[in-house]
Amino acid sequence: MTLLKICEGFAAMTPPDLATIYRNYIASLNQQDWQNLGRFVREDVQYNSERIGLSGYRAMLEDDFRAIPDLFFDVRLLIAEPPRLASRLHFECTPQGSLFGLPVNGKKISFAENVLYEFRDERIEKVWSIIDKAAIATQLFSSDSCPLIPDP
Repeated sequence: MTLLKICEGFAAMTPPDLATIYRNYIASLNQQDWQNLGRFVREDVQYNSERIGLSGYRAMLEDDFRAIPDLFFDVRLLIAEPPRLASRLHFECTPQGSLFGLPVNGKKISFAENVLYEFRDERIEKVWSIIDKAAIATQLFSSDSCPLIPDP
């Protein structure tokens, strides 16, 4: 049972409400619906403690989709405790060129991103992202894909 607490005209956001907003945000990202990004993200958004604003956030996402044409955000874990939300996103994609400083060059890879969000007025105000770059490096530089050169 979901409880909604009303205090002096303020309706507190319940976990299912925040989770629904977040799932709609992810659906918007997957559709590359940049015109509606402001419905989910505040104008003064911070990313990893740096204020990049909505335009910077949008540019970052657009760059991600240019570098990874088959990018798809797959929510695997979602925990909401307003005003915060934690999510584990899974990606299976084929980045072009370098990704996070690693030479992916069109190889299909999979990795996870752990993201913490803080919402204000039902929109994302702060984002903290940790991407599993080690998983990508392991796929790129495993013994199968990068044979060892014998010592002379």
